Amino acid sequence: GRADLVLGTRLAVFASMPRLGLIVVDEEHDPSFKQQEGARYSARDLAVWRAHRLGIAVLLGSATPSLETWQRALEGRYLRLALDRRIGGGAMPAVRLVDMTRLPRDAQHERVLAPPLLAAITERIGRGEQSLLLLNRRGYAPVLHCGACGWKSGCPHCSAWRVFHKADRTLRCHHCGLSERVPRACPDCGNLDIAPLGRGTEKLQEQLATLMPGARVARLDADSTRGAGALQQQLGAVHAGEVDVLVGTQMLAKGHDFRRVTLVAAVNPDAALFSSDFRAPERLFALLMQAAGRAGRDAAQAARSEMWVQTWHPRHPLYAALRAHDYEAYATAQLAERRAAGLPPFASLALLRAEARTVEVARAFLHDASSLAAAHAGVTVYPPVPPPVAKVADVERMQMLVESPSRVVLQRMLAAWLPGLHALRAQHKGLLRWAVDVDPLAI
Repeated sequence: GRADLVLGTRLAVFASMPRLGLIVVDEEHDPSFKQQEGARYSARDLAVWRAHRLGIAVLLGSATPSLETWQRALEGRYLRLALDRRIGGGAMPAVRLVDMTRLPRDAQHERVLAPPLLAAITERIGRGEQSLLLLNRRGYAPVLHCGACGWKSGCPHCSAWRVFHKADRTLRCHHCGLSERVPRACPDCGNLDIAPLGRGTEKLQEQLATLMPGARVARLDADSTRGAGALQQQLGAVHAGEVDVLVGTQMLAKGHDFRRVTLVAAVNPDAALFSSDFRAPERLFALLMQAAGRAGRDAAQAARSEMWVQTWHPRHPLYAALRAHDYEAYATAQLAERRAAGLPPFASLALLRAEARTVEVARAFLHDASSLAAAHAGVTVYPPVPPPVAKVADVERMQMLVESPSRVVLQRMLAAWLPGLHALRAQHKGLLRWAVDVDPLAI
């Protein structure tokens, strides 16, 4: 009880504090509050539960609350407190959409930045201001490709591509960690002309250095910050004004206070608009709103701060809400879609995941588990399917979705189901492991 204030990551929700009087969950929408391996738990939800048990306040803070949290505020279960001004009183950045379909056809996929955006960044450099470019894909290119035979740099141990990293000339799998030198020729046909497809932060940094000679371009992602102290060193250089353009992944959007940044640009965010995961648009909107908040944090520069978005779908409703900085309008539209589709927060989900050396073993386990669940009324159990990355490190993965409109009914079903799942595990030899993930963040 000697500590008055404890700061921590999601694990801090378990801290023993005999005089606990308040729990604050900052950026409560962030998916990293959910532990995805081992004991699966949501630190945000545990904070709410712990505060309820103790009869104390819990404060969930975010400029882009999760839709579950927003819906509970609409229902009156949470008290909503609105902060209607930025620190310092500065205006929010103006959002500008760059319609990539208006570029000449041969330049639509070749141009790293549209000419108006490139001119805006150049103008900032001339004024001594900084720009952030957001591209949520690290590495040089997502895949290497042979134009002669069609070979691509797949991972032999995962159902995923190995990413080309030009800095050390390696092909690296971001799932199992396999890293190999780039082959001199195509492994299948011997063609010497194998080329990168797509663009990652490493390639974007290289292209910007070519487009803007003399500009100081830096990169911030999981690769560039791997060494001890590298993150602090790079952030220090940005704060000191030693960087003109900072390229990076979603790490850039996480609460940084860059006082000289007046322009933020999302280079290619459209993929999440059409994802099979129903939460992907919500995550994209939060990412873009949070990224926009990095611009104009100095009130003196806020009036000329801007957020640029390069898109092939400028009339998408998500971008309309982003332009108006209208989270409430976007949340209202998304909640209407979720209600019509019977998706969270208007339903409760759980995923039963199985991992085995063969697909057959994992699928058989899930089929037997489905039979055990059939007796429970008020719960829908969907057929087993593979996740988007079905194999990781030579382990095959399958998953089965369980859905109920009632949280209570789902929890009762899971409590009755678990003993049977443990018994099934003993019958299915060769199964590596299984886990039940309640409120899964990615489907």
